[in-house]
Amino acid sequence: FGSSPRLRQAAPRKCQSPGRSFAFAVLTGIMVFASWAPRLLTQGVRLANTQPLPFREALRSFAATAGKPNPVAVCKTSMGTFKAEILLDKMPITASNFIALAQQGYYNGVHFHRVIPNFMAQFGCPHARDPKSRRAGTGGPTAGTTFTNLADGSTVKRNSGGCIPDELTEQISNKPGTLSMANTGRPNTGGSQFFINVKHNSFLDWFDKSTPSKHPVFGKVTDNYDLVVKITQVQTAQDNPVQPIAMESITIEGL
Repeated sequence: FGSSPRLRQAAPRKCQSPGRSFAFAVLTGIMVFASWAPRLLTQGVRLANTQPLPFREALRSFAATAGKPNPVAVCKTSMGTFKAEILLDKMPITASNFIALAQQGYYNGVHFHRVIPNFMAQFGCPHARDPKSRRAGTGGPTAGTTFTNLADGSTVKRNSGGCIPDELTEQISNKPGTLSMANTGRPNTGGSQFFINVKHNSFLDWFDKSTPSKHPVFGKVTDNYDLVVKITQVQTAQDNPVQPIAMESITIEGL
């Protein structure tokens, strides 16, 4: 925004593990999912010079959907530890995909590859084990791999790009503290990458018909949300943290 430079917008390509990017960029009046995702118009929505909404407001939004206890992800980073409830009861496919990857150690040693103040922190690209990799933000799970839907015991197979089916069922908004699937802007292109909102980014909701974004929420931070905010406020170069921030481990509790 303001004097922010515009980036050249690339045409969309098919979902693939190599070359796939879920990265965000903020432009003047426009947000783009780089490098090959369709651009998302956000005129009238200012992402800069604002403050994250109080986290308690985000927690209240889940009161109506509270049910039996869900598993909790204990996320140990190089800056500290936060916890997130994984909404297995509401988003069984998306949640099971995340849980399976976490239990495999897929996320261990991966760095946050894109953080934007007052917006979100993005994570989950396997190439980002090397924080200086030029491929950071372009990777995902291996094509054709499977995982178990923990809600019904069925087997779910990732497609030829390593992506899972879009689970556009629960109208849970992208409020502060929520974990949401990153994708290319095209259907069924979510894999391992996700972002944590630190602002109410309702224009990313799949059920908001005023925008083309479709980013389903599958979790919410329940402990040490302030750490997530701090992660988004570190010094960056092209939205990549100057001092790398690693996810040392993700442990799933409560299954």
